[in-house]
Amino acid sequence: MKTKEFIGIDVSKLFIDVRLHLRQSSSRFDNDPGGIAMMIQWCERQSGLKKQELFFVFEHTGLYSYELSRELSSLEIPYSMEAGLAVKRSLGITRGKDDGIDAIKLARYAYRLRDELSPYRPADKQIQRLQSLLTLRDRMVKQRSGYKASLKEQKRVLEPKDYQFLFHTQKQLISQLSEHIKETEKQIRAIINESDSLKTLYKLITSVKGVGAQTAYHFIVFTHGFTRFKTWRQFAAYCGTAPFPYQSGSSIRGKSKVSHLANKKIKTLLDLCAKSAIQHDPQIKGYYQRKVKQGKQKMSVINAVRNKIIARIFAVVNRKSPFVETYKFAA
Repeated sequence: MKTKEFIGIDVSKLFIDVRLHLRQSSSRFDNDPGGIAMMIQWCERQSGLKKQELFFVFEHTGLYSYELSRELSSLEIPYSMEAGLAVKRSLGITRGKDDGIDAIKLARYAYRLRDELSPYRPADKQIQRLQSLLTLRDRMVKQRSGYKASLKEQKRVLEPKDYQFLFHTQKQLISQLSEHIKETEKQIRAIINESDSLKTLYKLITSVKGVGAQTAYHFIVFTHGFTRFKTWRQFAAYCGTAPFPYQSGSSIRGKSKVSHLANKKIKTLLDLCAKSAIQHDPQIKGYYQRKVKQGKQKMSVINAVRNKIIARIFAVVNRKSPFVETYKFAA
């Protein structure tokens, strides 16, 4: 059904501010199931259109936008959940902050990019659960690392007999966090094992040399089960491993470089995968040594290895067969 009205929504913790672009109507509702239902009815009345003829646009704000996304998906109403930075940069210079004005800007953004925006497809419930557990695990790992670092420094400086309680408490916290991390990992494995499709994806991804469990889990989550990106190059750009040209006219002729706008978590995991592959994969090891001998910078070669790993992962998933070490069959 053709879209006939574009609606911007500014989402906050308690409220959603709504703006119909073509009808120039604005209102505010509670950010809860009842408020969202009232908002949809209000949009239908104001526009005189059916739900499927409306197109909603709002920024991804984590838990605050979760309920809105779920309600719109359940009603099969088209919407797009955009990254805040993409919206901000498209609007030019702005001053101040006002939720109502932000809704107007989002509606204008939706109308201007109406030919480019595509309806958002949320990940299925298993991948959403997986993402929540991975986020929890990452948070606990960071907390444990913080306690370990502070305890190490305190033991180096402080007298144990005077600070027994301080040391003992942090040791307990580290031990408890380690147990919770193990239990979380068990729950993550259970989600993978209870789904044939996720189990297959996991086996395919980990068949690539240098790729471990954590990288496989994050690939599944960030690609929405390999439905979010069409090619490995798109995912490389998302990860921040794809080099982009840096030049302008005749005066600026810089080297191609990666962008700082990236998913830093998956980029870090790919860095570890690349270094592991250089050690344990003869093909990758030979490639790395050859490029370094040619005078290439080590970090540049490591980034190229990251991209090779991404390409291999997408290849095994697309052809639905594990990675094969072809060098073993070379004459």
